[in-house]
Amino acid sequence: MAENKIFGLLGLAEKAGRVASGGFAAEKAVTGGKAYLVILAEDAGKNTTELFENKCSYYKVPMRVLGDKDSIGHALGKGERSCLAVTDEGFAKSLLKLIDVSIS
Repeated sequence: MAENKIFGLLGLAEKAGRVASGGFAAEKAVTGGKAYLVILAEDAGKNTTELFENKCSYYKVPMRVLGDKDSIGHALGKGERSCLAVTDEGFAKSLLKLIDVSIS
């Protein structure tokens, strides 16, 4: 249930132009200081996972693992996506609250 809210909010953020989706765009957002949250798919590849763990740690961007590539892509109205960066602080804070409540 909480996952539906999370993916709904991701869809809103995408429509508002506040999401950088896909590996290259998400990495660029993190290194460019524009990312407030990175969401990684549970089935993301090992290299992608390691890359974002390192980048997010270095640039101090919170990262969460959520859903699979298909569900993330579907929430954004696109094809499969292994990761995305939220580039709006308000959306990121709301998403973090929802994700952290659903995980605990």
